[in-house]
Amino acid sequence: MGIIVWRIYEKPIPEGYRILLDGLWPRGIQRGNIDYWAREFAPSSELRKWFSHDPNKWDIFIKRYREELEKKPNLKDFIDILRERLENGDVIFLYASRERSFNNAVALKKIIEEIMLDH
Repeated sequence: MGIIVWRIYEKPIPEGYRILLDGLWPRGIQRGNIDYWAREFAPSSELRKWFSHDPNKWDIFIKRYREELEKKPNLKDFIDILRERLENGDVIFLYASRERSFNNAVALKKIIEEIMLDH
């Protein structure tokens, strides 16, 4: 059981607890395909626009994204939910971007796994 990062437009979406991590709802996607829309944990518009999926900015993006996340008062609750869901199966981090390697879902998986290891 683990966190799987998956592009929402690729079918079929794996079985598990499906979390959409984008700040905007993806076009053409029905809400029934998602268990939880975690838009509050998407990067800010400013950070997302600055990053623009530039691999050269990846490490700085992750650092700034984590700083944003750590200011969220409900981050601990979100991590607790993830831990509980991971005990029962996979968690699917969904994203809409065409960029598969350098996107917010990949970054959030890395950040969450680091936080879980630290605690």
